[in-house]
Amino acid sequence: MKTEQRIAIVGIGGVFPGAHNLDQFWDNIVNARDLSREPPPGRWLLPLDEVWQQQPEPDKVYSRRACFVDEFPIELEGLEIDEGFLGTLDPMYRLLLYAGREAWLDAVTAHIDRERAGVIFGNIALPTDAASNLADEVLLPLFESQLFGRPTETGIKVNPLNRYVAGLPAGLLARALGLGGGSYTLDAACASSLYALKFAVDELTSGRADIMLAGGLSRPDSLYTQMGFSALTALSATGRCAPFDHKADGLVVGEGCGMVVLKRLEDAIHVNDHIYAIITGIGLSNDIGGNLMAPDSEGQLRAMRSACQQAQWQPHDVDLIECHGTGTPVGDAVEFNSLLSLWNASPNKGSCVIGSVKSNIGHLLTAAGAAGLLKVLLAMKHQRLPPTANFETAPDGIDLVNSPFVVLDRAEEWCSRKPGEPACGPWSNWPGS
Repeated sequence: MKTEQRIAIVGIGGVFPGAHNLDQFWDNIVNARDLSREPPPGRWLLPLDEVWQQQPEPDKVYSRRACFVDEFPIELEGLEIDEGFLGTLDPMYRLLLYAGREAWLDAVTAHIDRERAGVIFGNIALPTDAASNLADEVLLPLFESQLFGRPTETGIKVNPLNRYVAGLPAGLLARALGLGGGSYTLDAACASSLYALKFAVDELTSGRADIMLAGGLSRPDSLYTQMGFSALTALSATGRCAPFDHKADGLVVGEGCGMVVLKRLEDAIHVNDHIYAIITGIGLSNDIGGNLMAPDSEGQLRAMRSACQQAQWQPHDVDLIECHGTGTPVGDAVEFNSLLSLWNASPNKGSCVIGSVKSNIGHLLTAAGAAGLLKVLLAMKHQRLPPTANFETAPDGIDLVNSPFVVLDRAEEWCSRKPGEPACGPWSNWPGS
């Protein structure tokens, strides 16, 4: 990424578990709140006690907790969409429209040519609540007809548009905001939000667009994902996501949406946008040697080294890293060791804070990167280094004490420093274990 093509983040919006706006989101982070809980009544198709089994079994869940977004009011002013029509669509559209609208309104858009504004974000290609109901409406009568010779009226009437689970959200958001510069979603699993960010940057640096909305959305059928991760034995049995902690026993599934607005830096400066951050490097790689449950350091290092090279940064210039940090012991240890390799035995012990927002809101799958990005942007805005919820002491395989890294259990002031200088503040000598 060339210096003259630096990209500014000029608008942010999001809705997450326990947070219907970004002020609440930051308050939950800075106070290290864990938002996991048992499913609200009616959120799962089957009662919790009917599907919960302490030991992993097919078609059962062995964790009773996840992270949920409750119903919330949405302001539709400025969106070209009918409230009645929105009511026929899956709840994920409310999350998307809320986050997208908030981000768009946060940027200076009065004189934007909306034909040169686009939308790209990550979105999970899994069944939603409405898609599951649509399948029941269509398939149950057919099954009953084959089994019993007569279909039964289900009483279910679902807007058939809900069958377009993956791609329709991008088109709907673009249509609601009147944007004509192209829109699509992608599913690159946990990396989706950051891939979307990269592709949105490419649209701007190439000159194909003047403003882009990018981020991530994840709001699949919660029981479906809970059963899926139970089958993989990846869930935390305690329902407690604890990245880099000795009690970590797996991930917790969350849901939500986070969006940012991007412009070329010179364009943002010209109209006096509020600039949250400047993107100077993005590294992507394919983890060839790893798998879903056991990532490989080599792929992680290629991505991080590429980003540092583009940004012309050295690792010891960094004060804060938002990690993937799922709370799975193997994955967290691999990520920690990847960072150690990147730092290459730096002598500055405890000079960089690491952490993970998944300790607060769970793993948001295709929206995970967006949640982490917004956490970092808010930390920069408030000049506070955020804690990681549920952190007590590191496990044997993660030697924080003799590393450049520290995991905070409470927020600390983020002091300014020049690149290469030791980090300031009480966290610079935090014991970390």
